[in-house]
Order: sequence, then C-alpha cells, then structure tokens
Amino acid sequence: MICFPNAKINIGLNITEKRPDGYHNLETLFYPTKLYDVLEIIENKHSSDPYQWSSSGILIDGKAEDNLCIKALNLLKQDFNIPPLKIHLHKVIPFGAGLGGGSADAAFTLTALNEMFNLKIPTKELIKYASKIGADCAFFILNTPCIATGIGDILTPTALNLKGKYLVLVKPDIHISTPEAYSGISPKIPETNLLKNLQAPVNQWKNTIVNDFENSVFPNHPEIQSIKDKFYGSGAEYAAMTGSGAAVFGIFDNKPEINFPEYFSWQEEL
Repeated sequence: MICFPNAKINIGLNITEKRPDGYHNLETLFYPTKLYDVLEIIENKHSSDPYQWSSSGILIDGKAEDNLCIKALNLLKQDFNIPPLKIHLHKVIPFGAGLGGGSADAAFTLTALNEMFNLKIPTKELIKYASKIGADCAFFILNTPCIATGIGDILTPTALNLKGKYLVLVKPDIHISTPEAYSGISPKIPETNLLKNLQAPVNQWKNTIVNDFENSVFPNHPEIQSIKDKFYGSGAEYAAMTGSGAAVFGIFDNKPEINFPEYFSWQEEL
C-alpha cells in the first residue's frame, strides 16, 4: 500500500495553562495541507524480521526503531498479529518546522495497517493509539480542519473552508527547541474565542488571531519574523508561524508572486 501523509498548519495557537504533569494546554486550529511525504508498506514474505525499514528524500537520522512509523507499528503489534513488513518512507516535509510531518507519518502508518490487515479498529480507537505516539498525531487520523485543545489531542471538527485561497509555506534553516519555544510563554486564557475569530473574513484574522510562540521565537530569530513581514508586504491576508516553528505560512486571496530561493518553500491552492 502507498499513502501520502500530509503536513498541517496551525491557525492561531494559544497556550492557555501549564498542567501539573509539566505539559501545557493549548487552543489551536489544525488545517491540512497538500504537502506530502510518501509512505509505502508491503508484506515481506521473504523474511521473518518484524520489519525492514528504508527511507529516501530528506535524510532521516537516528535508529529505525526510533522513527514514529515504527513506533506506530510496534504499538499495533502489541494488540494485533501483523506479519513481517517492508516500510519505505520518502521524506519531503521538513523536520523541526511545526508542520507535523513525523506525526502524520505515524498516523498514516496506523490507518494503512488497519486497512491492509482488516484490523477493524474504529476511528475513536485509532485516535487513542495515535495520542500515545504524539500530541498532534491524533489530528491526522481525522485529517480535516479541527479545533484542538488539551495538549492538542482533544479534537473538534470545524467547518472552516479556505478553498480557493493560496497558501505559501517557508521553512528557514533554523531549529527551534521545545525549551526555547516555551521560554517566553506566559500561559493565559485568551480574551477572545478562537473559533469565533475564525468566522471573520481571513483579512481580519491578523487583528485577533495569534501564535503565542512568536513572542519567544521572533526576538531570538528575527529572520523568521522577516518572512512573516515579507508575506504581509506581498499582500497576504494572514500570516503566522505554524506550531513552535520554524516554518511560516501566508494565506493569499490570489496566487502570489513571491519567492524565497534561499529557503525551503511550498505553494498550493487550498
């Protein structure tokens, strides 16, 4: 089976409180994009090894067993009899971008195995499996625009539709660590409701919808803020960093004439 795990963007990201377990509760909207990895999973009838792993595209460092695809496989193998597999991932979605590429790969592994071997796992249970792998992994089981709360694992589908708009994604060669991203965060309940703000025209979002991580990331990395500024200077209706960065996106009403030759960039019609 071949499937295409896709990236996501965060439209708005409010850090609302720090939890007793050390994690943070948040409020955000996850929106799927058409930027894809390629994942192939086939049964391996010529080996007794649980899996054979390979990859191409963007270099994936680390051991195979640490990859989220393999973690997803091993999670299902605890409850189901899954035969030996060959798994190949062609990596296109950049790492450390706030685009959820690794989480998408894991979620698509779960759904692919469920279909391939007729495991009959209902969607609610797949979401529970995904939540054990990563906070935003559950979103990619539904893979439709959702308001996310909790640590990003409580999902409420929403009717937000950006069809006909143009999305531009840019990822500079900067890595933002989790401690750095949270260093300037002061959790607070937002004064306005994110879902209500999202119902306004897109060109009004910049007045009410923010990503709290920008407060700590932009002062340390003005290069990232300059990308956002360039989006607005080129006519974006809305622009923001996605997740904890370092990728930035702009939403345009018409196809933009904008280039970032020095960075990874992606453009699509939503």
